[in-house]
Parts: sequence; structure tokens; C-alpha cells
Amino acid sequence: MAEAVLFYLFAAGVLAGGSQVVLRRNPIYGAVSLVGCFFFLAGIYVLLSAHLIAILQVLVYAGAVMVLFVFVIMLLNLKEEELGELRFTFWKVVGLVAVLATAAVIAWRALGPAYPSTGPARDNAILLAAEGFGGVKAVGRTLYLAAVLPFELTSLLLLVAIVAAVVVAKGKI
Repeated sequence: MAEAVLFYLFAAGVLAGGSQVVLRRNPIYGAVSLVGCFFFLAGIYVLLSAHLIAILQVLVYAGAVMVLFVFVIMLLNLKEEELGELRFTFWKVVGLVAVLATAAVIAWRALGPAYPSTGPARDNAILLAAEGFGGVKAVGRTLYLAAVLPFELTSLLLLVAIVAAVVVAKGKI
């Protein structure tokens, strides 16, 4: 029961944060709302026993990617008059209706009967969790044993990108 309450709380947070990303005029406020949405999404991953994905969600998306987004937004240096006047377009109304419909479905599902706790899907999830599925050890084993070539190609691509960045930066100095 507590998991269901937390799930609906996190789902409402994701919905609220996602709607604020779309509805805010100031891009900084939208980016901060997106960070909040990422944190609520990480909470849902924790409820699903996918702790590695939750940690990566916070570190990669809420940390690195959003720092990059905020850096680019700050470089734009938009003034209040450059944002334009507040107006409601057709797509904003469609988005608001979609947000309200999603909130209604979440509320209906939260107040309706609970999902069955037994059955093939629930039993499969318990079996996979017992095997360590989605954990750091299982992901590391898959990454380093079954996917060695893509892993090494990715590291080579990152090395080429670093060398290219150094060459471009050296040319400007």
C-alpha cells in the first residue's frame, strides 16, 4: 500500500514538473522544473528496484545534462522583453487538456482497485529481482562480457572527441 501511495505521489510530481517545463515562460524556471521532474522519475525507478537507473538518472540527466542546458540558456542572456507577451495558442490549450486528462487518469487509478499482487508478471519481477537483474553487478557483467565491442568503440569515440576538442581549442589560443 505504501508503494502505491509513493508511486502516485512521484507520478503526480513528474506530471507537475513536466507541465511546468511546458508552461513556464522563463527558460531557467522550465529547466529547474525539468530537474524536479528527473528527481521524481528517479524515485519511481527506486520503487521499481532499479537503483542503478535511479542513480544514473540523477547523475547524468539531473546533473550533467541539465548543467549543460542551464549553461546554454545563460549564454543566450534573454531579457524579459525578448520572451514575448503571454498568449494562449492552440497547442498550449491542447497541452493543458493533455495534462488534465493525465491527472484525471492518475487520480482515477489511485482511487480505483489495486493491481493484483500475484500473477505471471508479478512472479517474473520477483524472480528477476532475486537474480540481481538491473543491479550494478548484473549490468557490469553484461557490459564487460556480452557487449565488449560496443563498449570499446564508445571509449574510442570519446577519445576522438576529446582530441578534437583539444585541437579546436589550441587553434583559438
